[in-house]
Amino acid sequence: MKNNIRILRRSPEYDLSQEELANALGTTRDRISAIENGAIPGGKLMIRICVFFNRDIRDIFFTDDVVCTIQKSKKKRQKTQVKKAIRSAV
Repeated sequence: MKNNIRILRRSPEYDLSQEELANALGTTRDRISAIENGAIPGGKLMIRICVFFNRDIRDIFFTDDVVCTIQKSKKKRQKTQVKKAIRSAV
């Protein structure tokens, strides 16, 4: 899962090491490293991260391209369904 944790952690506002962030969140440095590299945190940890950085969950764990990809897939499915409906009507 893409996220902005590394960017937030290293920002001038926080300037934290993985170890410092892990201690603040009550987890391990290895877990922070894994999350920064795409692992999906549990729900409670995800919420603790959002509260710690005072950000909305979508600002940390989701990017605009995810929404666009979902919308494109939905449009493609709708076009396919329309084509099938037209073929069956003819």
